[in-house]
Amino acid sequence: MNDRTALVTGANKGIGKQIARLLAAEGLTVYVGSRDAGRGQQAVEEIGAGARPLVLDVRDPDGIVRAVAQVERLDVLVNNAGVSESLALPAETDIEEFRRTYETNVFGVVAVTNAFLPALRRSPRPRIVNISSGTASLTWSTNPNPQFTPGSGGAAAYRSSKAALNALTVLYAQTLAEDGFKVNALAPGLRATDLNPRAAAAGGDPAEAAQGAVRLALLPDDGPTGGFFSWDGTPVPW
Repeated sequence: MNDRTALVTGANKGIGKQIARLLAAEGLTVYVGSRDAGRGQQAVEEIGAGARPLVLDVRDPDGIVRAVAQVERLDVLVNNAGVSESLALPAETDIEEFRRTYETNVFGVVAVTNAFLPALRRSPRPRIVNISSGTASLTWSTNPNPQFTPGSGGAAAYRSSKAALNALTVLYAQTLAEDGFKVNALAPGLRATDLNPRAAAAGGDPAEAAQGAVRLALLPDDGPTGGFFSWDGTPVPW
């Protein structure tokens, strides 16, 4: 286990930082992806042994190329970086907010995943974990669910972007299965982070959600792929 490496995007704070901390505690060398070098270095110092800083903005193609050049082999990729600008309804959301949200939550995931595929292919057990959201579940959006009010239509840009991420999770899982990849999505639950005003007022512990991500990151060979799971391991309906 000690020679395994992981990359967590958006890992200088929140759930991403906790995922990086737990993976490092498992003995992995963890690249702490951060847009800002200073905040990334601070997170690395707080995490301690096993953590390595990696400047990475998922929206910057040239920056992604520079980051890839620093990683020879990768066993785990956690696509955690994400944004949510508002809780607005679709008809009240500016189209630019949709574009900015998709740029990070969807296009950034594709750019990073594709760029690091060669490094992941050098691993005997490559794992990809996409941090999604329970609010992206179309089933839960149309049926009663304790996590949020069904039919509200709020946070349209964020929720639809995570639904798109779920679709990508399935497609990557299908196309990479023969190469031994395990690709899954995680619904971390509402956590106390600065993702959006609702999250900022929440009381959920980010470290609890991180445990679910680490479980998917360290799946055995007979583990699932192409799945959508809650932080506690329970399958989430698409």
